[in-house]
Amino acid sequence: MSDDDLRTAARNRLKAKSDFRNILLTWIVLSIFFVAIWFFTGGPDRYFWPIWPILGIGIGVLFSGIRAYGGGQGPITESAIDAEVERMRRGGKAQ
Repeated sequence: MSDDDLRTAARNRLKAKSDFRNILLTWIVLSIFFVAIWFFTGGPDRYFWPIWPILGIGIGVLFSGIRAYGGGQGPITESAIDAEVERMRRGGKAQ
């Protein structure tokens, strides 16, 4: 694999990690929002319907996490791309 191909793959991996962090945060905020709506509209005395959107969105979060192999490390910088390229060279894998 050429250096350009490795850099492109590294950039894609770092973007996937950053995307995962964003979707995870969105899922947490939405989950809190759904539970708050449930709680303030009768809450403990009623069926816990927020489980369904929480689980549904959670499936997307799970697949995003699998794709990214975990959360990101902040903004994508050239040094982060270089470090990812080095890891890929040592491991011999590019995705």
